Amino acid sequence: MRRREFIKIIAGSAAAWPFDAHAQGLVPIVGFATAGSRANQDPLAGFEAGLKEMGFVQGQNLALEYRFAEGKLDRFPALISDLVQRKVAVLVVNTPQGVLAAKQAATGIPIVFSIGSDPVQAGLVPSFNKPGGNLTGVYHFTAGLESKRLGLLHEMVPKVDVIGVLVNPNYGAIDAQLHDVQEAAGRLGLQLVIVRANVESEFEPALSTITARRAGALLVCASPFFYSRRQQLVVLVTRYGLPAIFEWRDFAAVGGLMSYGTSLNNAYRQAGIYAGQILKGAKPSDLPIVESTKFELVINLSTAKALHIEVPPTLSARADEFIE
Repeated sequence: MRRREFIKIIAGSAAAWPFDAHAQGLVPIVGFATAGSRANQDPLAGFEAGLKEMGFVQGQNLALEYRFAEGKLDRFPALISDLVQRKVAVLVVNTPQGVLAAKQAATGIPIVFSIGSDPVQAGLVPSFNKPGGNLTGVYHFTAGLESKRLGLLHEMVPKVDVIGVLVNPNYGAIDAQLHDVQEAAGRLGLQLVIVRANVESEFEPALSTITARRAGALLVCASPFFYSRRQQLVVLVTRYGLPAIFEWRDFAAVGGLMSYGTSLNNAYRQAGIYAGQILKGAKPSDLPIVESTKFELVINLSTAKALHIEVPPTLSARADEFIE
């Protein structure tokens, strides 16, 4: 076979990606098992941007395989098993449950995580500087910001002294979340009404309980499940007329009053950079855990107006973004 003909065949195989490229092993495969929904892939754009910074572009010199748990964390073992069978070069996950499932199923595959729980406290790695083994990633403080969110919500509605707190009992950091909000409530002189939900059908009974016990605002604690159902959750919260604070900007974008947390897009971008570095030969054990440092306070002014809330100047001055 002539060299020119060989090049043409290779070029044709690449153009036929993902099918021919996958079958012939021409490009590395990165697998991403996410707690989110197939209907919303916006946060994954940050991940792909990070890979691009490292020179890897889907459909050119990289294949990406996404698996979606749709908020059901017990799906992770099956999703990860499927990706392992695809012979991925790097496995990416975004929940502690996903990390544990990956560690069990993918002992020889580099793992990159982007999670909101402290990975050392969760027992995933021995230290931030030296994660060890085949594991590294990004910690974006999601579960460690509940007391801060409660304070911001109190600042938004200072006359409200009873606040509902919605938690997911299946979330790994629930004990730390409850400890933090109860401690903060004591400092702020607030009463809490704590309710739980881990399936969508429990949202309305939880909100009904909150309003029946005269709570005048709501803190929705961090949870991948809540994030995957944010549209439904925000609609219900709006129907009950509750000023609420959430973890991610995406909640405010679909009508939630306010959100406070690290930039999810930036955290995923860093995970993409780490995945790219590993594809270039870096060892996960040599890559320290990255701690997100970019925080966003987002306020939806249309929702504030509908709730007849005048945003305090102190909050307006600190907000990173207003949605109208």
